[in-house]
Amino acid sequence: MTQNYSQPTSPKAVSAKTNSNRNHHSEQLIAKRIVFQPSSKDGQKKDDVVSLTVAQAIVKVLEDIGVRQAFGVSGGAMATLWAALSNSPLIDVIHCRHEGGAAFAATEAYFSSGRPVVVFTTAGPGITNALTGLLAARDEGAKVIHLSACTSAPQRGRWAIQETSSYTLPTGGIFTSGALFHYGTVVESPKELPQIARRLGLGLAQPGGFVAHISIPTRMQSTPIETPLPLVNSAVALPVPSQHTVTKVAEHLCEGPFAIWVGFGARHAADSIRQLAQRTGAAVMCSPRGKGIFPETHPQFIGVTGLGGHDSVATYMQQHRPLRTLVLGTRLGEPTSFWNEKMIPPQGFIHVDVDPKVPGVAYPFAPTLPIVADADIFVKALLEVLPETSGQTINYPNPESIEVEGESDNGVRPEILMEMVQKVVIDGSDAVVLAESGNSFTWSTHLLRFNEAKRYRVSTGVGSMGHNVTGVIGAAMGRKGKAVTIVGDGAMLMNSEVSTAVKYQIPAVWIVLNDARYNMCYQGMSMLGLTGADAMFPQTNFRAIANGMGAKGITVETESQLEEALKGAMALDEPVVIDVYIDATRLAPSKGRNKGLGAQGVKFRRQEPKKGSQVSFPLV
Repeated sequence: MTQNYSQPTSPKAVSAKTNSNRNHHSEQLIAKRIVFQPSSKDGQKKDDVVSLTVAQAIVKVLEDIGVRQAFGVSGGAMATLWAALSNSPLIDVIHCRHEGGAAFAATEAYFSSGRPVVVFTTAGPGITNALTGLLAARDEGAKVIHLSACTSAPQRGRWAIQETSSYTLPTGGIFTSGALFHYGTVVESPKELPQIARRLGLGLAQPGGFVAHISIPTRMQSTPIETPLPLVNSAVALPVPSQHTVTKVAEHLCEGPFAIWVGFGARHAADSIRQLAQRTGAAVMCSPRGKGIFPETHPQFIGVTGLGGHDSVATYMQQHRPLRTLVLGTRLGEPTSFWNEKMIPPQGFIHVDVDPKVPGVAYPFAPTLPIVADADIFVKALLEVLPETSGQTINYPNPESIEVEGESDNGVRPEILMEMVQKVVIDGSDAVVLAESGNSFTWSTHLLRFNEAKRYRVSTGVGSMGHNVTGVIGAAMGRKGKAVTIVGDGAMLMNSEVSTAVKYQIPAVWIVLNDARYNMCYQGMSMLGLTGADAMFPQTNFRAIANGMGAKGITVETESQLEEALKGAMALDEPVVIDVYIDATRLAPSKGRNKGLGAQGVKFRRQEPKKGSQVSFPLV
């Protein structure tokens, strides 16, 4: 059966005119709910049956599988599809400034709302512009459906405007299932729609992410549908471990001390993981994307691993080395582990993930017990068989902070900025916080502390600049509330979607680390002793740019201005850009990244760093 979703309250992001049109259209469709039936034999349609086009039928399928938001950029080749989306009584359509920004926004909207999200693009460059964002969506585990236009069959190979066909683009991988899309197809006949609907439902019902691409030739979009569509069930079926497996794991964990390594895939298991840790006394560490799943102020939390992580994790592994590590919902890839062999305990890993292709791959030489299961289901089952007695109480090392003293005469120190973000944004509100690639990532991951799951978002695997500069509008739309992103000036100059936030009055806040350079690259090249590569660019006035687009712009030049600026931005129900002139000489906390690059053959120049300082290198 089709899942029933209540219609959400229209967000402020929708203009008054759009609301008026949508309400009128909604009354028409709800009063006469469409029943998909072919025309009668004599060509006459029954009174209660509405003939739909392919575009309208696809939108109906999207509504039924729970889509409530679509981000994209229009174009002539997909005008009919765009109109069908815009006239949906259930789907809010956000018209962005760039297809890449739309795809990043859709990814973050999914993680904020838990619902599948649509990206729509026109033909040709509309598709290719979106590909990086869609690649990130797949890597991050989002559920995103890309709707695009392509050139109609009679015009293919005849140099159509923005021609999209095998003459101009590789069809394999872009229009088919593969490494980029879990499911991809070109609609060549209305009779394909029932199969497409089923495949979308099956894909969304799988645990983990699902990214699909449905490309519809321009002429096909307005073709009447002649085939009834099935009712689609997209309810997720989670893998459940066997009782034998759970019992075996419990026996292993009772053999000696163990640690818990938490990743983003365990974000729904926060309560269960806390119970497990407190009952057993196990130390808990997390990946950068896993911050907050286990409270970072808890005495058993030993720190973040990987990029932007903490030395306290290494201290723990040296002083309190566990017999085993229970891995929950992380791939243990380079951003999380740097493949550091010192993270391998004597008896190896018990690795739990919904994806059977994950356990044991990052550390192929380490003993690994693979378990295909949902983290929350598994931990709850484990709690039922573990002894009730509490584990050993140990004074574990906790995440270190970076102490700074005195006042700065060289701009705002990032450490002080993060301290104020912690006070005003994290401790003083329920806003979601996102961080960009580069030094924004490492400063935020290292210094900010979260005690709740789902409040911090970074992209690790793809790590594209511009992901959370644009993703912040999707996060705000998805949760229908405040979202704050910490970004570099280089990423902000790529494509910020501030104009989109102004159009729809999305309550997003950009905190820009303004230092007139790609500072992770600048600091990294200096560390390598390489010269001649220029990472500088002209100083930018982001307050003026924000004001010019209709957003609220605030300039912060001294540390004493920070608290008032942040509080003012958080109090406003509109898009705000805070332009923070930072001290570019402060070295970002990226020691682990340098060690990981060294293991891959990158040679660093020998130099004596300042006491207590950290070193940075480009996230490549």
